[in-house]
Amino acid sequence: MFTRSLFTATLRQAARPIARQTLLRPTPATSLFTPAQQARFLSANTRTAIEKAVASAPVVLFMKGTPEMPQCGFSRASIQILGLQGVDPAKFAAFNVLEDDELRSGIKEFSDWPTIPQLYIEKEFVGGCDILVSMHQDGTLASMLEEKGVLAPAGAAGAEEQK
Repeated sequence: MFTRSLFTATLRQAARPIARQTLLRPTPATSLFTPAQQARFLSANTRTAIEKAVASAPVVLFMKGTPEMPQCGFSRASIQILGLQGVDPAKFAAFNVLEDDELRSGIKEFSDWPTIPQLYIEKEFVGGCDILVSMHQDGTLASMLEEKGVLAPAGAAGAEEQK
């Protein structure tokens, strides 16, 4: 009898459909859509606007708030890192995602990265704050910025302070 009930329970378990809850309410970890399918949800107008924004400067940061007044700690840390690295302000643009809900959700789909801030260098997605901190600490961010030629001239900061 024990063997029969164990067999029956195993058979019933195997015959159950795939977790219906997952199919009805996908979570980010169990999303039914691939990144390519999710990108289709991004409107053509939003995609074009984001592409123009990414191309507007060699260094582009999508953040919460502005460089002068960041609205979250991660955005503040990203701005501080770029400042410590010596990014030329003339080669830098920042976009406040809090001003536009479509931009805020669209940039996440565009990059397939779930968090903000997001940094682009020469139209290439670099990463979020955690990636910037890691690259800053190991020196790869400094070498990347130097290689791309987006650092402020060495004499520019000294000339500003003397005035």
